[in-house]
Amino acid sequence: MTAIPVLSSIAPLAETSDLWFVDIWGVMHNGVHAFASSVAACEAFRRQGGTALLVTNSPRPRGSVARQLDSIGVSRDAYDGIVSSGDVSRSLIEAWAGHPILHIGPARDLSTFAGLRAQPGATAGTADVAVCTNLYDDEEETPDDYAEMLAMLKARDVPMICANPDLKVERGGRIVYCAGAIAAAYAELGGPVSYAGKPYLPIYDLALKTGSELRGQTIDKERVLAIGDGVATDIAGASGFGVRSVYIASGVYVRSGEAIGHAAGRLFAGDGAPKPVGVMKDFVW
Repeated sequence: MTAIPVLSSIAPLAETSDLWFVDIWGVMHNGVHAFASSVAACEAFRRQGGTALLVTNSPRPRGSVARQLDSIGVSRDAYDGIVSSGDVSRSLIEAWAGHPILHIGPARDLSTFAGLRAQPGATAGTADVAVCTNLYDDEEETPDDYAEMLAMLKARDVPMICANPDLKVERGGRIVYCAGAIAAAYAELGGPVSYAGKPYLPIYDLALKTGSELRGQTIDKERVLAIGDGVATDIAGASGFGVRSVYIASGVYVRSGEAIGHAAGRLFAGDGAPKPVGVMKDFVW
């Protein structure tokens, strides 16, 4: 297998791109503070005429995501727009208007339901559908804490909408579980789960449509570059959508002290595995 190039700069690939799909958590920030080099890289790409679209598995709508980025220190000069899993999931949720809905997730994620006729309020024993945006307390809980709830839902084959397919993220150097881990546990029980975020196509379709609208012309996929730290979401999703990708090292997948080239060989082994066109220790211009 040909080794995946280890890149020291994203600039050469920027010259072959009109539109970037940039992941947020793990690429633009770590949940606590912004990555200055990532912000600078996106700003540089935009200065030379590129369009930087943040494509995230956040369960919140784009406006809420933007406000969170403001609070962390990601400048609005670094991006042209945001497409979130929450935006795409809202249409799936709204289809359940008038039904009892269980919300699995913290109160901060209630913006996912803002303006919808479909509103949460049901329990695991009464819900017709469950919407999972996160763990109730991702600082303390794991998917094992949800075994009883998921068993109750599975007993009635209640469908679940997962608004964030990420399994884990790195927050300030600590790995925490995401909604995708709850959905995976439910799927293992045989429960029906619907996804809209990365690596699934709906979010990429919306991202390409949004990017084309921002540029005022249809963007060919060969001029799109996805940048992310999720092997099973960002890299696999880009491959499935037919666009190039660059992998940014993350503590979720790269072992402490492991060289990025070695990690790439391990993470993207196998002839059929989705592969990025390059890997980077840090996202830098």
